[in-house]
Amino acid sequence: MTLLATVLDELDRNLLALLRLNARESTANLARRLGVARTTVVARIGRLEQAGVIAGYTVRLGQDAAGGGLQACVSIAVQPRSGRDVLRRLNKMPEIHLLCSVSGEFDYVAWLHAASADQLDALLDTIGEIDGVTRTTTSVVLARKIDRGGVLP
Repeated sequence: MTLLATVLDELDRNLLALLRLNARESTANLARRLGVARTTVVARIGRLEQAGVIAGYTVRLGQDAAGGGLQACVSIAVQPRSGRDVLRRLNKMPEIHLLCSVSGEFDYVAWLHAASADQLDALLDTIGEIDGVTRTTTSVVLARKIDRGGVLP
């Protein structure tokens, strides 16, 4: 079964919402909260994993637990036909935790973590100097107000 072949119903969406809040919640508690049998929850989770809707489980660190430093979102514009080379260079930067291709004014958005303002400055210089990068815009994360996906480290 593929993600495209999987149609999420209301029970799936509610189950996913509960798992996003606490992926360690017991199936018995999930079943009780959803008003279904525990075996239904187990079967649904298995189906969602098999279909790739649930891609894995992880630990989300609290905002202050990531060892300090700065988190930033960097929008990156590249020259036409330079995307593959730019992507190859960005992939070698361990400070980038998530890179998405996006529509609109920019081609990519990178979420990164830097130990200090000096390291962030150096990272931004490195990104800006990559052949094919024409422009970047950076926003430093001040505080998480809503965090449902743990995009940042």
